[in-house]
Parts: sequence; structure tokens; C-alpha cells
Amino acid sequence: MAPISYHLILSGILFTIGVMGVLLRRNTIIIFMAIELMLNAVNLSFVALARHLGSMDGQLIVLFVMAVAAAEAAVGLAIILMVFRNKETINADELKLMRW
Repeated sequence: MAPISYHLILSGILFTIGVMGVLLRRNTIIIFMAIELMLNAVNLSFVALARHLGSMDGQLIVLFVMAVAAAEAAVGLAIILMVFRNKETINADELKLMRW
């Protein structure tokens, strides 16, 4: 079995890639996928720590995070689809729909 540090390093790398995707990309679908990548990185660290500590608490948290991520995916993709239908773009810089 691999040491926990390998899992946490991988989780940190995945989370960093997700943060960079949110900060640097302007396509809303790419931003959405980067947020999902960050959620999965956190899930990986929860599972690794739960396995290391011999506890089921981390895996229970992952179950709730996955449920929230599924709901967020459904609502987020619906919002992106409706914005695309109205504005015919998914570039975050060109969207001023939710601004005052």
C-alpha cells in the first residue's frame, strides 16, 4: 500500500490544477470542470485520510460531497445551457447576465 503522503500530494496537485483552471480559463464549461476536479481532489484526500486513520468518517463526508456535486452538476449545466441559448456564448468575460 502506498504511503498517505503520495495520496495527499496527488490530491494537492489535482486541486492546484483545478484552481488554475478556474482562474485562467474563461470558458464556463472548463471552469465548471475545474470545480469538479477540485471537489474530486478533496474527496481523494478525505478517503486517504479515512483509510489511514481507520475511520469511516471521511468516506461518509465523501458521500455527501458527491451528492452535492451531482446536484451542482445538474443545476450548473442547466444554467450554462440557458445562458448559451440566450447569449450564444459561454465565455465568462462576455457574460454580464448576473451583474447589476
